[in-house]
Parts: sequence; C-alpha cells; structure tokens
Amino acid sequence: MFKKGFSNELYVEKQAHEIKERIAKFDGKLYLEFGGKLFDDFHASRVLPGFEPDAKMKLLQTLSEDTEIIFCISADDIEKTKVRADLGISYDMDILRLTDEFKAMGITVNGVVLTRYNHQPAADNFITKLSNLGLKSYKHYSIPNYPRDVKTIVSDEGYGKNDFVETTKPLVVITAPGPGSGKLAVCLSQVYHEHKRGRYAGYAKFETFPVWNLPLKHPVNLAYEAATADLMDVNMIDPFHLEAYGETTVNYNRDVEAFPIVKTILKNITGDENFYRSPTDMGVNMVGNAIIDDEACRYASQQEIIYRYYTALCDNKLGKVGRNQVEKLESLMNQLNLTPFDRPCVTPANEKAHQSGRHSVAYELQDGTIITGKASDVMSATSAATINALKHLAGINDAIHLIPAAVLVPILDLKRNVLGSKASALKLDDVLLALTVASNTNPTVQLALAQLPKLRGADLHSSVMLRTGDSSTLKKLGVRTTCNDIFPENSTYF
Repeated sequence: MFKKGFSNELYVEKQAHEIKERIAKFDGKLYLEFGGKLFDDFHASRVLPGFEPDAKMKLLQTLSEDTEIIFCISADDIEKTKVRADLGISYDMDILRLTDEFKAMGITVNGVVLTRYNHQPAADNFITKLSNLGLKSYKHYSIPNYPRDVKTIVSDEGYGKNDFVETTKPLVVITAPGPGSGKLAVCLSQVYHEHKRGRYAGYAKFETFPVWNLPLKHPVNLAYEAATADLMDVNMIDPFHLEAYGETTVNYNRDVEAFPIVKTILKNITGDENFYRSPTDMGVNMVGNAIIDDEACRYASQQEIIYRYYTALCDNKLGKVGRNQVEKLESLMNQLNLTPFDRPCVTPANEKAHQSGRHSVAYELQDGTIITGKASDVMSATSAATINALKHLAGINDAIHLIPAAVLVPILDLKRNVLGSKASALKLDDVLLALTVASNTNPTVQLALAQLPKLRGADLHSSVMLRTGDSSTLKKLGVRTTCNDIFPENSTYF
C-alpha cells in the first residue's frame, strides 16, 4: 500500500542549497561527480516513496544558469559496444540521448571526454560523429600504475597529458552513461589543470545511496546493498569520519577503500592537507534530510529487497546470475527478519494457482486492494488480472464481460493459424488493443481503460515466470512485477 515518505520539494530545496554552499568554498568553481541515474531513478522512487524518478534533473534545472555538463565515457567501452541494460542502447548512443535531454531543459552541455583513449577505431569514429554534430570532444589517456603512482599522476606525464576542458560556469557536473567511465579521474584531472592555472577549484561527489546520515542497517541503506548485489558492495561506517569528527556516518566499501588515494592526490594537487578528511566530507547528498515518514520508507525499502530477491531467483534460473547473488539477498532479508511471503501479492497469487490448477497472478493496488486472475483458454493470467483490476478501479460489476469471447477467439485464431504464433493465450498487449477498439462503441469499456494510469506503482506477483510479452507490457504500465522461479507450462526453452 502506497504511503508517502519523502518530500521531493524539500529535497530539491536542500540539495540546491548544499551544492551552492560547496561551490562557495572553492573560489566559485566546483567539479561535481554525479553518480547514479540522472533520469528514471526508479530504485530511489521505490525505496523513498514520494521521490520523483527525475528529481535530479529538476534539481539541475534550478541551478541551470550556473551549471554545465561534461560527459565522460571509456574509449574501451565504445570499442566493446557496451550497452545500458535498462535501455538496450550503447553507451555512446546514450550520451547523444542525454545531450538532447539536457539541451531541452536549457542546461549547457560542454562536451564529451573519452577516457582511457588509445586511438581505438570505434572511439575515433565517435569523435568524428561528435564533431559532425557540433559537439566538442576531449581525450584522456591511461596513466601507468594508476592510481598508485601519485607522483606520476600529479605531473605533466599524468593528468598534465590530458586535454583540459575549458568551462565557464561555477558548477561543472561530470556524468556518464554507466559505471567505470572514469568520472572521478576526469574531476581530479580538471582540478589539476585549474590549479596549474592558479585557480582553487574544488571537487565533490553526489551519490544518492547509501544515505550517510541514516543508520548502517536502516532498510533504505540495505536496499542499496540489494540493488548492487551483483557488485557485492557493502555499506560500512566511515572510519575516517569517525576518527576526524567522532561522528558515525555511513558510506560504502569502494569509496572508503579509495579515499586515502584520493586524499593524497588532492593534497599533491593543492598542497592542502585537509582538503577533505573523510569520504563523507566529499559528498553533498541531502536525501536523508527530506524523509518525512521514516516508517513508510522502511516498509518500501523492505519491499524493494524482496522484489530484488525474486528478480535474482528468476535470473539465476535463467543462468544470468550466480547463486551467490541470491544468497546475498537472502542474507539482507534475514537481517530484517523478512521472508519471501512478506510481499503482499505473493500468497494470493500462489493460492489462486493452487486452487485453479492454472497460472495465476495477483495485483496489490496502490490502496492495498488485492486483485487476482488466472489463465484461461483465451487470455493469459496477466490479461485476466488486469481486466479485473480495471473493473475494480472503475467500479464495474465483476460479472460484466468487457470483451466477449466472440471477439477474443478470432484474434487468438489469427495469431496461431495465420501468423504462426505458439501463444497459448492472448497476451496483455493483445487484450489492451481489443479493449481500445471496443471502447469506441462501449462507454463501460472506455471507463475501464481510463483506469490504466492508476496501475502505475502497483505490485504484481506471478505463480510462474512471465514471458517477455506480458512482462514488458507491465513494465511500460509501471507495474512492479515479481515471479516464482518456475518455467511456465513445464517449458525447457524459455
């Protein structure tokens, strides 16, 4: 059941103020390493109910007059055609997509830094493409023994070899299409070049999770460990902050491990022994200060961990992830005394399947109502449950058939006998199209279809793994879907 736990307006206000204060500490020039997703941060919106998926973009819009963007991308990733799993597009194409998004919002895009550049053919082709599009490109090179050989790094043979990106705005956001793109190195290289020019520029890190001012084992922070189970990240108390200030704050292992090297590099660049005294000092994250209902965020985060657990179970069944990832999520659930059945829609789906002997699914709607549906000879379980949910939301009597079988059966016959589909029943997108056609002449169907936006944010559980057709349609509708790790219809090929 949805309950708001986070104030997006308060977050944008506090975050903008914190960034402006950090800029002021560095003679009006700050290089901000921007971690996580700029757009569509659905993990944050799930664990912090009320957080808008594009909140970071709204934040940058409030600072747009003082902000410019530098993208960075590894030349090796261009050569390997590395792809964003959530969007299915390559990293280089994602930079072009993001450039258009920023331009549409009135935010200046300075250019693209190609890190680890070594004359890779695909990287050179991308440079040509950027030039043809009127976008600047810059080259950064690999440094031997990076990041251990600080003396070489902070020299003309290290950062000094990199192209310097001339910037004009006080806030320079360094972002990338994915991890491993070299954001930190680009920030530090820019700070080096600025100081060579006599300017005391600063560096800071903007990472939403883990939340530094929440307890180590708070469900919001454990949900971050669940989200990075593939990386085996671990949240930990920041030992440097504890020693420097006697205050307990939370960070994660990679930042804590890297801090001594980052501190040494910054000291060698600036001569300032205490540029930063801890990884927490480097951050500007204010997300914890915008939580308005801790219990709501705790519950949402617990549900996120269970959601990640079921996703890992199915991915393990498909051979996409190892058993260690599942075990990591089981460990997180145990720390919070959670079971797989603490997701409210799981038991109703399983019970419906047991009673009917057919594939079944259950929705948990935003108001907490549970709606179930089972597969028939004509419709998939997802289709049936969605129609039942729409009827419930519209106040339509359950006995009313929105689409007669006389309409659905010919559609299924067409798919099987003419189009060669092996579908055992009509998928959700087929049924929604049929509803759309019927709505032209039937006001009741029109009323049902008008409820579709209300499914966004609903939860759904399936007694078996969903095939791509239904799962992709549910994703487009904004329904958070989990499945038991059972192949449908005793399939071997799935």
